[in-house]
Amino acid sequence: MTEKREYRDDYDDKTLYIPGPTEVRDDVIEAMAEPMFGHRMDRMTDLYTTIVEDTKTFLGTDNEVVILTASGTEFWEASTLNLVDENILVPTCGSFSERHANVAERLGKDVDRLEYEWGEAVKPEDIREHLESSDKHYDVVATVMNESSTGVRNPIEEIGDVVAEYPDTYFVVDAVSALGGDHVDIDAHDIDVIFASTQKAFAMPPGLAVCVVSDDAYDREVEKGDSSWYGGFRRTIDYYDRKGQTHSTPAIPVMLAYRKQMKHMLEEGHRARDERHREMMEYVHDWADEHFAMFPEEGYESQTVACIENTQDIDVAATIEQVSEEYDMAFSNGYGSQLGEETFRIGHMGEHTVESVKELTDAIEDVADL
Repeated sequence: MTEKREYRDDYDDKTLYIPGPTEVRDDVIEAMAEPMFGHRMDRMTDLYTTIVEDTKTFLGTDNEVVILTASGTEFWEASTLNLVDENILVPTCGSFSERHANVAERLGKDVDRLEYEWGEAVKPEDIREHLESSDKHYDVVATVMNESSTGVRNPIEEIGDVVAEYPDTYFVVDAVSALGGDHVDIDAHDIDVIFASTQKAFAMPPGLAVCVVSDDAYDREVEKGDSSWYGGFRRTIDYYDRKGQTHSTPAIPVMLAYRKQMKHMLEEGHRARDERHREMMEYVHDWADEHFAMFPEEGYESQTVACIENTQDIDVAATIEQVSEEYDMAFSNGYGSQLGEETFRIGHMGEHTVESVKELTDAIEDVADL
């Protein structure tokens, strides 16, 4: 049995360089302290329509946007229930793509995996070959954009172009740890569903899931008939069209934080935000190449999370602990038993800059005596 561990009031603050949650601006934190108001008041309509429409503007999409109190995991489940009758194809190349496949199996769907070694990226030509050669009709192809367990950034744009050749197959993208820090033209590449969590590259507190839904995906759910209750596209989008609110009680303080942060993101701009994240990625990769090696397949590295191969055989756990104690900075070990000491990960996303990331790498160099 797990025993209670009392939460204290004297923890040291740590600067977060983990794959999420990440650092949050002070004024975004402060925005959560407004007096409470009712989720059916006009004030809530003002708040929710603001964050939904601002998100559409930031992402440059004409598709529908749903923002729910949830983690991004909600839309693994909801998109499967909303779109899949029987067959779903899930390319797996790490822990989170594998988990997406597991979710579909638990929901009773027939899941085919297109399996890659951890560290390899999904290839569009493999998707085409599988769709052409299979005797099954797939309702959905579901791909992770940013496999944060391995630091791989899958080419979802090219994959989307392939899936678009199959008009009765829908393309679902888990962009939990990338959207907001890695530009993607959602509409141009026929992405039917793409979703993220706010505590990653959006640089907001945890608690909200953001999902972009195409008209085709909405129509598919209507035609299919049964769907997720909480994350149903028709239920959430129709309620927004009628009321400008969420169908169920939202986490109002987190949405107030979202409003404040999205204004910052709009001011910076999607392309500029993308460029800043690219500069951080390039800095960390140069640093890793000097001292270690990058784990992902070359040319498919994540723009928001670096997975670095421990070629110097440092004690990863001890280094993380010492950097935390001496520098009040937190970075991450490899994901799970497969990569725990073989890799470590740096989250360079959200409000970080090359300068702030350099503070972490300097600390690692000092502690690991590089």
